[in-house]
Parts: sequence; C-alpha cells; structure tokens
Amino acid sequence: MEGIEHRTVEVNGIKMHIAEKGKDGPVVLFLHGFPELWYSWRHQIAALGSLGYRAVAPDLRGYGDTDAPASVSSYTCFHLVGDIVALIDLLGVEQVFLVAHDWGASIGWYLCMFRPERIKAYVCLSVPFLRRNPKFRTLDALRAAYGEDYYICRFQEPGKMEAEIAEAGIAYVLKNILTTRQTGPPILPKGKFGIGFNPDAPDTLPSWLTEDDLAYYVSKFEKTGFTGGLNYYRNLNLNWELTAPWSGVKIKVPVKFITGELDLVYTSPRAQEYINGGLFKEDVPNLEEVIVQKDVAHFNNGEASEEISNHIYEFIKKF
Repeated sequence: MEGIEHRTVEVNGIKMHIAEKGKDGPVVLFLHGFPELWYSWRHQIAALGSLGYRAVAPDLRGYGDTDAPASVSSYTCFHLVGDIVALIDLLGVEQVFLVAHDWGASIGWYLCMFRPERIKAYVCLSVPFLRRNPKFRTLDALRAAYGEDYYICRFQEPGKMEAEIAEAGIAYVLKNILTTRQTGPPILPKGKFGIGFNPDAPDTLPSWLTEDDLAYYVSKFEKTGFTGGLNYYRNLNLNWELTAPWSGVKIKVPVKFITGELDLVYTSPRAQEYINGGLFKEDVPNLEEVIVQKDVAHFNNGEASEEISNHIYEFIKKF
C-alpha cells in the first residue's frame, strides 16, 4: 500500500473517494465490481504506479467513502458513466487506459459505448460486452433463463436482500462471495444466502485474501450497507430502456478480455459460446485478445493479482 494516496473529489454532483499512485504518465483508471471497493485494485495500483503510470481507483457511487444517493433511480448507467467522465475531466486528461471488473466492467462497456473518445484501450475482467436484445428487457430475459432464485432477480426488491445480508452477517457474506469458486449462474434459494454463491465457504481464507483485507471490506460495508451496490442491479430494465439509441452498436475501443476458467460469468450458459465463438469479436471488432486463466475464479484481480498486473501492462504499453 506504500505510496497510495487518498483524496475526495466532487464529480457529477457527488463526493467521490479516489486512491491513486503516480503523479505523471498516462492515467490507468480502475473500476471495481460488487461487492468491492477501490481496495480490490491495491496490487494493480501499486504495480502500475511503479511503472510510470498514474494509477487511479475510485470507490464507485454507493460504495465505501463515496456518496450513496438514496434513490434507486440515481444508479442508472447514465449516472455511473457520468461520474467516470467527470472524474476523467477532473484528472485533467483527454483519455485514460480503462481497467474494470464485474459491475465496473459493465460500466466500462457503457463508457466505451457513450464516450469512446475518452478511452485509449480497455482491459476488461470477467464480464464481456452484453449485446442489447431489442425485444427483451434485461431483467426479464434473466428471469426467463434462470428463474426467480437467480441472484440478480433476488436482488430486485429494495430492502429485502439487505435484510437477508444483515441476518447472515456482513463478514460472513463478504467472505462467502469473495472466496467463491462455485461455477455457473449463482442461484440463491430464499433464506439460504450462502448456498448459491459459495456452498463450500472455507473456514480459512485463501492465500490472496488476508484477514486484514477482509476486515477493511467489512469496515466499509458496515458503514454504508449494501443498498448502493444492489441498486445497480435494480436499474437493469431501466438501463435497457435508456440504451435503446445504442442498440446494435459496435465497440470500437481496443480491448483485452481476461477471465478465470472457474468464473461464475464465464461458466454460465452460452457465455463461452459468445466469448469464444466469434460473436464477442463481432460486437467488439478491436477485441485483440481473450485470456482464460487456468484454475482461477471470479475475483481474478485478487486471486491472480500479479498475473493481472502483467497482462494490463503488456497490453497498454503498446499504445
């Protein structure tokens, strides 16, 4: 963590906490997923910040030390991308290298869709581009495919999942999700939070996640709760409506995609067919490389941190 500095900035009407290392050089902007924080990128910030880059990682809207607006509708793709564009402006640069994981990856795709001129190249972890289906709303399609107990469906009703998480305990829930190696779409039977994400939650943490790491996450989620993060999922159908003008769009930014072979997205039905079968490349013509990490699960930026840092560097140094 040496050399990582913290500050709070004002972007898009909210106060946002950012962590950064490196004063000069091209900006590498890191966007975290659920249920994570800027902290998920600590290894990559340290690595890239030491290689002559200016590494910057915010707590996204609703997370950590960044403001969490109360309204569910304050978490649409336009709000999330608006925060990041304002942050890029505040950093005083025209373009950034983008690195993103999970929900951060989805924001990254929206960013490449709405403001491609701001992104020099994109290293995307875990979540590929999702082609908009003009006939079916996103949530409706997920419900039809996976049923009411699919985790995203279970996240929809405001207050309900928050109550289940509180009952299970924040430390348990975070440990359960962050250490999961369960493949396929997470199914959460009602009243059994841990079954879908991680039925084999270990007593001891894996080598890449220390007790201090977990304690940091717990301290922040004890303060904020999970509502901000869950609200991202509660806007999926609204995002579908808002992005109608971009239906059929191609992503023109240069992209490197990295996932683990045990990733719960990669192992969901039809994901590998899309990623490896040519359709992903069709939607993202400048997709330069797909990396599938052997024996690595969803949180690959933590589990395979050094490898991820190297992949990022090897890609962005070409530009």
